[in-house]
Amino acid sequence: MSRLKRPPALAVGQRVRFDGQVRGVLEVTAQAAVLEDDRAPHRVVALIDLFEAADFEVLFQPERMPMPPTGLLETFPPDAVKQALWWEKHILEVLHGLPPDAEPGTAPRPGYGLGSSVTSRQRVKAAELTALGHEVKPSTVGLRRRRYQEDGLIGLADHRPVRKRREFGSVPEPVVDAMRQAIKEGVDTSTRNGAYLIWRTGEILRERGGEPVELPSRRTLYRLVAKLTAGTHATGSAVTRRSRAHGAAAPFGELTVSAPGEVMQIDSTPLDVMVRLDNGIVGKVELTGMIDVASRTLSAAVLRPSTKSVDASVLLARTVTPELMRPGWVDVLKMSRSVLPHRRLLTLDERLEYAAAKPVIVPEMIVCDHGKVFISRNFRASCRFLEIDFQPTHKGSPFEKGHIEKMLGSVATMFAQFLPGHTGRNTDRRGRHPEQENLWSLPELQDLLDEWIIAQWQNRPHEGLRDPDHPGRLFTPNQKYAALVEACGYVPVALSGQDYIELLPAAWRAVNTYGIRINNRTYDSPELGPMRRYDSGVTAKRGLWEVHRDPYDVSQVWVRDHRAGGGWVQATWKYLNRAPVPFGDLAWDHVSHQLPKATEEELADAVAALLTRAHAGPDQPAAKKSRRTKPAKGDHRVAARTKATAPAASVAPPLPTSQHEPSPEEPEEDEETLAEVIPLGLFDPLEDPWKRP
Repeated sequence: MSRLKRPPALAVGQRVRFDGQVRGVLEVTAQAAVLEDDRAPHRVVALIDLFEAADFEVLFQPERMPMPPTGLLETFPPDAVKQALWWEKHILEVLHGLPPDAEPGTAPRPGYGLGSSVTSRQRVKAAELTALGHEVKPSTVGLRRRRYQEDGLIGLADHRPVRKRREFGSVPEPVVDAMRQAIKEGVDTSTRNGAYLIWRTGEILRERGGEPVELPSRRTLYRLVAKLTAGTHATGSAVTRRSRAHGAAAPFGELTVSAPGEVMQIDSTPLDVMVRLDNGIVGKVELTGMIDVASRTLSAAVLRPSTKSVDASVLLARTVTPELMRPGWVDVLKMSRSVLPHRRLLTLDERLEYAAAKPVIVPEMIVCDHGKVFISRNFRASCRFLEIDFQPTHKGSPFEKGHIEKMLGSVATMFAQFLPGHTGRNTDRRGRHPEQENLWSLPELQDLLDEWIIAQWQNRPHEGLRDPDHPGRLFTPNQKYAALVEACGYVPVALSGQDYIELLPAAWRAVNTYGIRINNRTYDSPELGPMRRYDSGVTAKRGLWEVHRDPYDVSQVWVRDHRAGGGWVQATWKYLNRAPVPFGDLAWDHVSHQLPKATEEELADAVAALLTRAHAGPDQPAAKKSRRTKPAKGDHRVAARTKATAPAASVAPPLPTSQHEPSPEEPEEDEETLAEVIPLGLFDPLEDPWKRP
């Protein structure tokens, strides 16, 4: 039985080749077909006999033409495309008997009509083109026809201008493999140039042994180095090279979060801005920020001369505390004027009535790197206290906290570069003398950053916050937060004053008759009376009392009353009225080294004089002359850093006066008129600063 060839369809009017003749189909039934015949009016042939015939063929059967890859045609020269279109017109006439632009009802030309085979049409087309001046053979037409049927229009174009070349030209494959190994060996080493890679490639080939491989020319090897090192920073930044090499090999996944605070990321980086710590003192600061992955809310950001573990804890406290509106901020920055669900949240926390338009988010998980600040015992304890899941990333994997990395970069491009003293991210991008520009002080810069976060960041459409049903629409962090609150019913629980004090570092001291002594400073309060010279009851600490303090403000401490329920007692530094502003450990230690035998009162006066001289500057006389009239460079720098880290006093309530504390002595009259020193109020976390006056 011969091979059965089933046509796609057999219908009346078609032309078939059968028994050596081209016949027309007159009728088709379920079992037989009626065909034309030269010797009789018609011929009835069974379908099984018709399909099994060796020369059976359906002629002029319409074929599905491939869609021309027009995009690939754009890579060909215009002349090659023009030639392909010219050939297409002739090939279509060979295949179908009519040119593609023929009008309906047009009869085929002689040699292309019914009864002519494809082979005969190819001979006719070759003779026709030769007569027109194109030397074409029938075999050439047949080759063009087969290419057109396989590849469409692209098969008729001349491929020589776009012929693909080998990726590395004539360079032997062993040389390519050896250079790739040399590049891989240098991932974690110091940066070397292309000459070393070429030398190392030759060494690797010699170490492998086997048949000797001839190295290409020096110029060819340098071109190979450029191709293989593209995007790897093999001869560039070592930090970037390691990051690229140890990054994720698989596609980046998407962490699914559905509620605010479900996953938050924290990181710290130097801010590319010079800051005027005090008159004539210029330095750089570090930015520590925390971002919510679900809403992209920048929940908190702090600027410090150097980030410490206590700063991370304070940042955590700011995240779960409402942002207070400050003097000078416009009303549109209020939460009541924003898209946040203010009325609904106000029923849960009355402090939100005077808050700014930034969400209060309680973290459930915090992702951080292995920096000393974030893996410290202090920060881990704060996370455990607030029942936060602490999740460090893998070492050398910054992509695992890509949201905070991108946010820190956005602060540099969207905020820092507009400030005076912008330094750029490296020395190559630094201008001439940025420290001589009109720089902001650190407290002023912190206030600007806080306002920028509320005004710009929280109300800017974010690329990562798209509506799944309408990808063209972008959400702002505030809009996304409001939508998530509606969807998941998230309720913020703001931090209380008790919790704020718990986040501060602790020390254990005895409560004596004169009070508590920490670093040669005496703190006292009438409420410490029941604790004086008594045991705290904590055996592990030998009866000492737990004292929490802020290292950036030594003006007060908080003592836990272990005997009376564990509440907090606030104690104030005894000589607070001698210093115009709160100052920290840095200034106190600096003066202690200069005056090791000085009394506590003299130390307080020295610190106050140091700050006065630093504030006055070189062109202004100090308020009170001292023996050393010329301030030392170290005094300037210590005073500037101390003043920079001092907390803002704009929201601090006034210091309550006590009848048990003696009033400050009247200053002795001097030849020069002294300005009145007004001590600033202290920040009391246990007092609600958002209540109505």
